[in-house]
Amino acid sequence: MIKGLHVTFFTPDADELRNFFRDKLGLPSSDAGGGWLIFDVPEGEIGCHPADEESGQAPGSAGSGVTVSQELSLYCDDLQQTMSILKERGVEFTSEVEDKGYALTTRFRIPGNLEIELYQPRYRKSSATG
Repeated sequence: MIKGLHVTFFTPDADELRNFFRDKLGLPSSDAGGGWLIFDVPEGEIGCHPADEESGQAPGSAGSGVTVSQELSLYCDDLQQTMSILKERGVEFTSEVEDKGYALTTRFRIPGNLEIELYQPRYRKSSATG
């Protein structure tokens, strides 16, 4: 039934964020039209959309009185190796590696002055089938 995940970033820096995902993280993408890249990740996809210029929020969410918060994390097989590659590409890490038991974690900055967690899991994922 559920086949995947789509994550959307609403930011005034959508083009810069798309370039970051393409050039720094090296994610493959498809052009959905007009330069709107949809990024393929092994178990999901990332879409970058502009935010409302006045509120800085997703279009239609301003004034709703609802606060929405999500955390996006990316994971890898070898955290130190992945960090080394990303640092060579100019990615800025904002925290030291931390052992949280379930994973080794760190954080890095993306355009829009946002951060994403990167971790190496110590658990085994179940095989998702649709």
